[in-house]
Amino acid sequence: MVKLLIIEDDPLISRMYNRLFTLEGYQVEIANNGQEGFVKAKTISPSLILLDVMMPTMNGLQTLEALKSDPQTKMIPVIMLSNLTGEQDAEDALNKGAVKYIIKSAYEPEDIAKMIKEFLAK
Repeated sequence: MVKLLIIEDDPLISRMYNRLFTLEGYQVEIANNGQEGFVKAKTISPSLILLDVMMPTMNGLQTLEALKSDPQTKMIPVIMLSNLTGEQDAEDALNKGAVKYIIKSAYEPEDIAKMIKEFLAK
């Protein structure tokens, strides 16, 4: 079974994606900040991590760096989900090891779910 880890500090968005991906048949785990997400990634070994950028405690880029520098988590693909629209933000995330950068506000949640499903099918 595909396991997704969603690292997102906005509870409304977390619940929405949890519901959406659970209906797709995925096992979903939620972390409310980067530190919690890093620990959960090591514990559950997800198939894919969806990571927000702007978060307290440890932001998404710091979390991405931690994930990619740890031998236990470095091979887990990470897709950044953010409302930061700057090209530099996306470039930074991709340079640090993210496989994709999706601007949440540019897509409907169902479209994002479709992108994730297509990515996992590869």
